[in-house]
Amino acid sequence: MYLFQKIEQRALDKHGAEKLEETLSRRCAVRSADEIAATPNDRFLAEATRMIFQAGFNWDVVDKKWPNFETSFNGFDVHYWAMMADEEMGRLMQDKSIIRNAMRLASVGKNALYFKDVITEHGSVGAFFAAWDPDQYFENVVAMRKRTSRLGGTSGMIFLRRMGLESIVFSEDVVRALIANGVVDKLPNSKRDMAATQEAVSAWRAESGRTLSEISQILAMSV
Repeated sequence: MYLFQKIEQRALDKHGAEKLEETLSRRCAVRSADEIAATPNDRFLAEATRMIFQAGFNWDVVDKKWPNFETSFNGFDVHYWAMMADEEMGRLMQDKSIIRNAMRLASVGKNALYFKDVITEHGSVGAFFAAWDPDQYFENVVAMRKRTSRLGGTSGMIFLRRMGLESIVFSEDVVRALIANGVVDKLPNSKRDMAATQEAVSAWRAESGRTLSEISQILAMSV
């Protein structure tokens, strides 16, 4: 495994310092634990839903329709949607102002139930995510994947980054960089590969002082 200094230098050689720092500032903003903790519960459900609808779809289309989603879901109240009724599903499937994909619409109720459980366990969704340890990132991601709907893999990682958490995102370029640097030999899916990736990014984080989000972006720009 290479030192992160060498990986970052490759990214600098390819893109230049100005481009690198501009990309990091635009894509890798991390919020403080206090800011994450103060985020209303409904915003987590809303952003999770937006990510689910954007996955494999045109993001701009979803963004343009997003005000309609906010209206149709009445602000994404977690406790309300945790008890998602069949009547609501029928109403949403008739709503031409949003994207009427039954499986993705159904995920709202399932994820609301997850967030409701998190509120019961931790006081708020924000308090739960604010307490995440970057050195246990993949362990937490796997646990979230098991309890949510359609927030596994890359979608869940992008959702976390959008909410201001430190987040590695397994884009094609990030995976290529992990392979090139001897961390894994394929997309990390197994428990062993996840552990190896966690060990690597934690070491790089300690070495460089960079966040996981910055490390992810620099890895992508290094290949």
